[in-house]
Amino acid sequence: MRAAICQEPGQLVLAEAPEPGDPGPGQALVRVRRCGVCGTDLHAYRGRQPFFEYPRILGHELGVEVEALGAGVEGVNEGDRCAVEPYLFCGACSACARGFTNCCENLRLLGVHIDGGMQERLLVPADKLHPSTALSLDQLALVETLAIGSHAVGRAQVREGETALVVGAGPIGLAVMAFAARAGARLLVLELDDRRRACARTLPGVEACLECPDDPEPRLRQLLDGDLPTVVFDATGNPDAMEAAFGYVAQGGRLVLVGFQPRDLTFANPEFHRREMALLATRNARPRDLRQCVDLMESGRVDPATWITHRADLDGAPAHFPAWIEPGAGVLKAVLEI
Repeated sequence: MRAAICQEPGQLVLAEAPEPGDPGPGQALVRVRRCGVCGTDLHAYRGRQPFFEYPRILGHELGVEVEALGAGVEGVNEGDRCAVEPYLFCGACSACARGFTNCCENLRLLGVHIDGGMQERLLVPADKLHPSTALSLDQLALVETLAIGSHAVGRAQVREGETALVVGAGPIGLAVMAFAARAGARLLVLELDDRRRACARTLPGVEACLECPDDPEPRLRQLLDGDLPTVVFDATGNPDAMEAAFGYVAQGGRLVLVGFQPRDLTFANPEFHRREMALLATRNARPRDLRQCVDLMESGRVDPATWITHRADLDGAPAHFPAWIEPGAGVLKAVLEI
């Protein structure tokens, strides 16, 4: 079968991969129909993704159809269309025992630690499938993206009426906005790209979308009658933006780092201490987040499929990846149709 394999940084090739075989007990054989391309995939292509080994079949944002089931599977049937929960946690470590399966000590992520979904068929644990009869394949492929926003907002414990600033209006930032608005927050957005700002303005609860000036604090204070946001989400993964975000948080507020950056970050401890700021990391999502996202999308209350700006088929992936990472390419969300 065909697969798009990242052989080494900057080299994505279409090649033949072994068929996955028949599903064992508790497994499902799925046919991949859609694969979202996210920052993790592009970082791996650039050679900037930690915890990564080459060669690797990328892809963890998946919309699939179930082809066959192993023994003992319940809740999923052959022919079902499903989103895939790509986090394979052990269930036995201390983090899993305390419910933090999203940061399992032995976590394996599809497309990072093990081969992912940029191939025609894949074996997955059947309990990682989230079926839906209502959602399109595009929508199913973006359930995991939306779930990261759900988890981040839940971890921040966003309260009704407080002001949230989201820095970065890519897909993860948009997902954060969707759930922060559902929690009742007033939303401000900082984003450099015109197209992304325009997309953010379409979301409920967004009061202002600002470009990224050298010092946005005065503008934020102007909008908030002299105050600053009580919760700030960084969804850029850019180290300069992440460090600057420490200066946007109100006294007693929270800074939530949703974006990932492999290098060290620094901040002014006296200012951090003076504000009694809380600093939170947020990683991946939990099973309940994905199920919640399926339910919300089925109800029509949120639809990340509208964020798709670029498409390619599996054969075209090697040619499109270099273009998608170019500055000014205008990619909000790219999807492979398989």
